[in-house]
Amino acid sequence: MGRLNVLSTGMLVLLLAGVAGAENWARFRGPDGKGISTQKGLPVTWTDKDYKWKVAVPGLGHSSPCVWENHIFLTSALDKGATRLVLAVEAATGKVLWTDKLASRTHEKHSLNSYASGTPASDGKRVFVLFTTNEDTVVRAYDFAGKRLWQTDVGKFYNRHGHGCGTSPIVWKDTVIVASQHDGPSVIAGLDAATGKIRWRSERKVKLTAHSTPVILEREGKPPQMFTSNTGDGLASFDPRTGKLQWRANLFTSRAVNSPVIAGDQVMAITGGGGSGKQLFSVPVDQTGEVTAEKVAWTSNRNLPYVPTPLAFGKHLYFWCDNGVVSCLEAKTGKAVWTERVGGKFWASPICIDGKIYNISDKGEAVVIASGTKFKVLGKSQVGEQVHGTPAVSGGRMFLRGFEHLYCLEAK
Repeated sequence: MGRLNVLSTGMLVLLLAGVAGAENWARFRGPDGKGISTQKGLPVTWTDKDYKWKVAVPGLGHSSPCVWENHIFLTSALDKGATRLVLAVEAATGKVLWTDKLASRTHEKHSLNSYASGTPASDGKRVFVLFTTNEDTVVRAYDFAGKRLWQTDVGKFYNRHGHGCGTSPIVWKDTVIVASQHDGPSVIAGLDAATGKIRWRSERKVKLTAHSTPVILEREGKPPQMFTSNTGDGLASFDPRTGKLQWRANLFTSRAVNSPVIAGDQVMAITGGGGSGKQLFSVPVDQTGEVTAEKVAWTSNRNLPYVPTPLAFGKHLYFWCDNGVVSCLEAKTGKAVWTERVGGKFWASPICIDGKIYNISDKGEAVVIASGTKFKVLGKSQVGEQVHGTPAVSGGRMFLRGFEHLYCLEAK
C-alpha cells in the first residue's frame, strides 16, 4: 500500500509538471508579456506540409492567439468593423469550438490596422476581449464554453488621426486591466474579472493615441508596478491594485505604439512615427514622482522599432525594426553589439523560443535568428499569406495567425 502511495504521488508530480509545462500564452506576448518560451523542438524552417493543422479564420484581425491549455481564442471583424467576432479553436485539432458576433460601429482607422487588433487575455476560467469605436471601449468576458458573462464600457476611444486601436487587455490576479489611451481625456481601468465592475479608474490626458499594452513587474518584498507608455505621461508606473500613478518620465514627443519592456532593473519604452522609432528612454524601475532626464539610465534615437515590441532575453535587447533591420544591444547600457538587415517589413513582434528568435514579415516570411553576441540566420520559411499578428507558443505548439488562416506547428 505504501508503495502504491509513492507511485501515485510520483504520477501526480509528473502530471503537475506536465500542466506547468503547458506554458499558457494567455495575453499579448505570452507570460508576463515577455515574449519568451522555453519550448524545445519547434522547427526553424518548415513548409506547408509540416503544419499539424490550419484552419480558415473569417473576417480580418491582427490580434495574436491567446492560448489556455486546449483553447485558442482569437478576435476578428467583418463589414468594416460593423461586426466583431470572437472565436475559440481547439488547440490539438484546429476545430472551431464556438464563434460569437458583436454588433458594432465602423470608424476610420489606419490602413495597416484592423478592427480586431487587441489580443484576448485569459485567467484560465474566462477570456476577455477588447473592441473600440469612436464612442466606446468595450470589454467583454466569456466562459470557455462561449457563454457571455459580462460587458463593460470604460468610455469612448477617439482618434483625431484615425489610427484605430491596437492595445490589448491584460489580467493581473483577479483584475482585468485596460489602457484606453486615445487623443485627449483617456483612462486606464481595472475591472473585476468575475463581474466586470470597475474597481478603479485612472483618468489620463494623452496627446497622441497610444497602442501600447501594459506590463507588470512583481518582486518579492516590493510593491507591484504596472508600466505604460504614451505621449502625455511618457513612460509611467502605476500601482495595479489601485491605479495610482507612482512615477512618470514625461519625456516623449511622438506616438507610443509598441509596449514597454522590462530588462533587469530597468524599464524602457519607445515612441516614433512614420514607420520608425524616434525616441527610447530606459529608466531604473525604482523611482518616485516626476522623473527627469538626469535619472534616465540611457537613451537612443537610432535603429529603433516603431510597431514591433523589443525583446529582452538574458543580458541583451533585440530590436526588430519595421524595415527589417535587427539589432542586439546590452540591456544595461544600450551599447550596440550588432546590427544586421534581414529584409522585409515587420508589424509582428519578435518572440524567443528555446533561445532562438522568431518573427514574421508582413508578406508572411518567417525568419529565425540566433540569440547572443553573434548574428546568425537559422532559417527562413514562407507562411503563404500576409501576417501582422505575433505568434503564440503553448503546449508544445506554435500558432501563427495570418490574414486568412490560423496555423499550428508542433514540436518534434
